[in-house]
Parts: sequence; C-alpha cells; structure tokens
Amino acid sequence: MILLPPTDYQKVIDLIHPIEINNLFARSVVERHVTGKIYVDNIDTPRACYVLHPYGMSLLAGNSQITAFNDWFRSYCLNADQNRQSDEWMQAYPKDWDKVLQVLFGEHMITSAASDPNRSTNVVLNTRVNFAFDKTKYLQMKPAPTPKGKVVRTDHQLYAAMQGSVVPQYFWDDMDSFFEHGVGFSLLYDGDLAATAYASFVHEHQLEIGIETVERFRDKGFAKQVCAALIDYCLEHNYEPIWSCRLENTGSYHLALKLGFEPTLHWSYYRLGY
Repeated sequence: MILLPPTDYQKVIDLIHPIEINNLFARSVVERHVTGKIYVDNIDTPRACYVLHPYGMSLLAGNSQITAFNDWFRSYCLNADQNRQSDEWMQAYPKDWDKVLQVLFGEHMITSAASDPNRSTNVVLNTRVNFAFDKTKYLQMKPAPTPKGKVVRTDHQLYAAMQGSVVPQYFWDDMDSFFEHGVGFSLLYDGDLAATAYASFVHEHQLEIGIETVERFRDKGFAKQVCAALIDYCLEHNYEPIWSCRLENTGSYHLALKLGFEPTLHWSYYRLGY
C-alpha cells in the first residue's frame, strides 16, 4: 500500500468531497490544514484511500472492491506488524464498506456492548452521530449568564494550560495555526481554567466544536456555558456550528441536545485497537 506524499493530496479530493457524513477532520488533512497521513491503492489515480488525522480519527473512502487494498487494510487494522501504538477511530464511506469490513475482520470484530474495557480487542464497532444545528431551538434553550464562572476568549496562555483528552493541541499543528485559523472560549472559575470550547476544524462556512472540561469542574453546567459562547461567535460570523460524537458518549450527546442540535445521521464507527 502506498503512503501518498503531501504534494499529491489533491489526488483524493474527488473521493472525499462527495461524502455525506461529517468529514471535516479528513478534509483538514487532505487540504493540508493539519499534518496527517493518506494511504492509497494507486499513486497516480487513487480509487480508494485511508485518511488519518493526527488525533487518531480516520476515514476510509472510495471503491470497496479492490482486493489488494483490502488485504493491506485488514492487516493494518488488525495491527499485524504491531506498528500502531494507539487506537484509531475509523469511519467508512460509502455504506458498502460495512459488509466488506464485516467479512475482512470476521471474528476480530465485536460490538461496543460486548467490549471488555480490560481486554485489548482488535476492532470494536461503535456508532457515530452527526447532528444538525437548529438556531431557533438554541436561542430558546440558550443558558443565561451565571456568576459561576467567567467566559473569556481563549488566549495563548489558556490554550497551553488546557489539559485533557480533547484539547486544541490535538487538532492543530501548533499554537500559531490555531490562532490564525481557529478560535476558542474558556471558562474561568475563581481564576482557574475550568472548560474550553474551541474550533477543532474550520472549513469555509463550517466550524466543528470541540469541548473539554477539567475533571473537577464537571457536572456544573460549565460545558454548556462555554459552548454557548462559541456558538454565539459562529452566529455572529456566519459559521454553521458542527457537532458529532459517539452515540456511546452520552455526555457529549446530551450536551448537544441542550444546545439546540438534533441527531440526523447514525454511522458505523470502528475502534481499531493495538
């Protein structure tokens, strides 16, 4: 299988642009907003590709009937050579891939309901949800300002200070890129950084929301407050706010509902173990 040079990323654009599921993370790699990897079946005229964002999100796209590519991909997903050192979360488009992957993975794939958190499993099938933003519903549900915390524009110091598994540093190549192309808002509680909502991807008129709350400040409504600030920014600057999450991530799912988002599409989401 071929690792595509960044100078040739435009060769897979026609495989990515028709995709109907949220794929801003993949576009960020293809359009070279962030440094990732793209594997293809043929370097001159790719018919299938695997796009890997540095955060570990990935997209399998194109023709699902290329035997040589599928054989390589099976070996890659099952980590046969033990080169992968972290999980990857993969979506496949079009839907034809689901049946192909079921055959390729066979007994190595289980559902999330059967997954044992203490056991390393090669492939775990989850579900990813795409949401649509309802401005009217948001304005009806928008949280009122609260004295419990102060929302401010994320600056360089707050960007560097935010810790967690879903923070801006994982979605942008560096701080300069974030402040040139992205935006964020942070909530301070008694001077301490409690939560940050930020643009994880920005493409044309769309801005995908990322959110992280410091563990000791969770369940206090801070995530809703800081997300509302970012949504207000989107409305003021003519961005469509984008939200996607695992169906199994109940916290993110229910937060989306509280902010005026409605689930529109459910899609297979494969966790590739290591």
